[in-house]
Amino acid sequence: MVFWEGYVSDEAMGIIAPMVVYWVYAGFYQLVLSSLDEYRLHSRKEEDEKNLVPFHSVMKGVLIQQLLQATIGFSIFLFTSTPAQQQQQQQPSIPHQLAQTILAMLIVDAWQYFVHRYMHQNKFLYRKVHSQHHRLVVPYAVGTLYNHPVEPALDTVGSGVAFLLSGMTPRTAVFFFSFHVVKTVDDHCGMLLPWNLVPRVFYNNAAYHDIHHQLQGSKYNYSQAFFSIWDRVCGTHMPYVVVKRDGGGFEARLLVLPSLDEYRLHSRKEEDEKNLVPFHSVVKGVLIQQLLQTTIGFSIFLVSFGSHELS
Repeated sequence: MVFWEGYVSDEAMGIIAPMVVYWVYAGFYQLVLSSLDEYRLHSRKEEDEKNLVPFHSVMKGVLIQQLLQATIGFSIFLFTSTPAQQQQQQQPSIPHQLAQTILAMLIVDAWQYFVHRYMHQNKFLYRKVHSQHHRLVVPYAVGTLYNHPVEPALDTVGSGVAFLLSGMTPRTAVFFFSFHVVKTVDDHCGMLLPWNLVPRVFYNNAAYHDIHHQLQGSKYNYSQAFFSIWDRVCGTHMPYVVVKRDGGGFEARLLVLPSLDEYRLHSRKEEDEKNLVPFHSVVKGVLIQQLLQTTIGFSIFLVSFGSHELS
């Protein structure tokens, strides 16, 4: 039993709740917590001087993104739902829901990592699309979703894939995507609060993502969903150290480690000279394969679901 039962469907709440959570949580950061200068990763002066977009433009961009995501979400719901699907589904056991949530986390992680990295590798996409997000050199909470309109569309597709492949119910998805918003806001809040447990549980926190927004770290620390697995696997993890900043607060500094070339099976020169395909084409190929696999899997699901309904 949930408070919206009988008033709003789980599917509709799955679209509404993350937007409400975003403004409540990010708004609390912006209006209350941002005044705690001793926990900020950047001073107020840095925020004003380094950011390349005014606050009102950020707010406008976030509202446009949420409108676009809501439109896509409601459109998918209207065109794919059936009367049978709109009936309340029985919730599986808590362990089952936890397993589905972890699977969804891993799927979102993979999707966002490779899309995010490709946005940086492809000069056209970075210049025309992703650079808008990086105009916030010093991130802050309510600017979390400040992106080019193309990015929320891609994120929505990835979220839909995670929802379908994990098998979670719409009600479970309400809580999953609401928590996803909380985690994303924490990553962009620009603060390290000692009582906030989320950054303590997940390694890729505000300091981790702050490195990515710095000029020297922009080609590293792409992982922005839940885990840093893909950064570590793909060699884009940039270690860092958090130190006390002169004048109060914290500062995330890059910690450049030895390249460990002595452990490579091939030299970097061999990697560049012998491979017959550039990195961005490899990433594009992987994304196409995953899209094809997802399409086939979703088609099988629809056919089998339809057969079950007919029987």
